Amino acid sequence: MTSESAAHTPALADDFLPGPVLLLGAPGVGKGTQAQSLMADYRIPQISTGDILRDNIARGTELGKAAKGLMDQGQLVPDEIVNDMVGARLTQPDVEHGYILDGYPRTLGQAEWLDAHLSSTAVERPGGEVLPLVAINIRVDEQELLRRITGRRICPVCKHIYNIYSKPPKREGVCDFDGSQLQHRSDDTEAAFTERMKAYNSLTAPVIEHYCRQGRFRDVDGDQPVEQVTAAIESALKELRQAGA
Repeated sequence: MTSESAAHTPALADDFLPGPVLLLGAPGVGKGTQAQSLMADYRIPQISTGDILRDNIARGTELGKAAKGLMDQGQLVPDEIVNDMVGARLTQPDVEHGYILDGYPRTLGQAEWLDAHLSSTAVERPGGEVLPLVAINIRVDEQELLRRITGRRICPVCKHIYNIYSKPPKREGVCDFDGSQLQHRSDDTEAAFTERMKAYNSLTAPVIEHYCRQGRFRDVDGDQPVEQVTAAIESALKELRQAGA
């Protein structure tokens, strides 16, 4: 086996079913990177509410039409529509062994709806026992998150991402690969980060408390190399499933 193929071999047993997984974490903790690793290791899909919403609108489904009408009026899409879209997505065959939820459940109401929905439709173990959703929170010090966000610079051509504090380009403000001028996104500011953190904490705290009460939650230290964070997440998943979650 080559070192490259070994990197994509599941860290856990071949018969391990990750089941439904919610990755939590503040802006900048690396949820997207970790989701990609779990998808590769366990061959399970990442389910994003943003992707589901765009797909329903593009296909002109009844839910998509309802959502688009509200969005065109500048209104938020209510939980009922989002819940129904997620429920429809979870009937597709690629979720048989598990999936990674991205951006959902975002509120306590959504979490409670999802629990009720999964009680009859969730992934099952070989013996038929339902696998409930488990939540893994990637935790990184807020000051480090601020450095990650405000220091981020992106090449508009090749999309390579730099950080002026931890991964700067060889020449200030210039992409190493194509010489393009790097861009600083307008929402990668301290003020924007502060507002995003306030919103995240107010919405996520009740969700975390919900899964903690049910023994279906673990914290993972995200302030370490990517591969070690992945290993910690997979270890936490195995621990939760072995404990009966």
